[in-house]
Amino acid sequence: MSFTLDQFRLDGKVAIVTGAGGRGNSIGRAYALGLAAAGAAVVVADLNGEGAQAVADEIVAGGGRAIAVQVDVADEASTLAMATAASDAFGGVDILINNAALMVDISYDNIEAVSLNAWNRAFAVNLNGALLCARAVIPSMRARGGGRIINQTSGGAFPATGLYGISKLALVGLTTTLAKQLGKDNITCNAIAPGNVTSDAGKMLVPDDSPFIQFLQMSCALRPRGEPDELVGTALLLCSDAGRWITGQTIHVDGGWVLRP
Repeated sequence: MSFTLDQFRLDGKVAIVTGAGGRGNSIGRAYALGLAAAGAAVVVADLNGEGAQAVADEIVAGGGRAIAVQVDVADEASTLAMATAASDAFGGVDILINNAALMVDISYDNIEAVSLNAWNRAFAVNLNGALLCARAVIPSMRARGGGRIINQTSGGAFPATGLYGISKLALVGLTTTLAKQLGKDNITCNAIAPGNVTSDAGKMLVPDDSPFIQFLQMSCALRPRGEPDELVGTALLLCSDAGRWITGQTIHVDGGWVLRP
């Protein structure tokens, strides 16, 4: 097969993006809009049902197809209901982006001081949530001849220096495991590791005057902060036929903050 730009198109595909209706200018919203622009029907899923509906309405107003689904990714029944809603609306699921996560609302205490409740909640959302969502859609992907799963990890996991990074590094392990076990079903699983992004959540956690920005300025090969839209191209590669031979990988989109051989 000769390469064409059409291989980046997602016409006829159905995508679920979790965490896509949360805080205003978000990575999840950027993913949802980008997938819709490439031709996919999008299920905008979020614990914030009103936020999810706002993003779905934005897609529809732009001529795309989308529905909103309120979901708690840490609850198995809720993730199964999400998958059912996607199938009822669009006939199945081809793409899952596990973007929902605790980041702002997570403990940044020294690890010896983190409560067990805080630890368990972080893993329930950031790791178990991705597993439950994947389990919910894998049967549909198999029935449709394959699929694409993308897990959102973080540059903050390389290396992990706290609870957030630990939970995101564990997600890399889930990514490689799913890739190995689902390859026979033509289902790929990869991870995107963003750097510091100027989403609403990112700016809440790391304000413009944070000393961490100065650290990134010295550490990054390019600029220290990126826009949510700058992650969309990588997502489209991993979701589309253009990236059909990529699986089990973590791709850093971070301006050259984390440099890996």
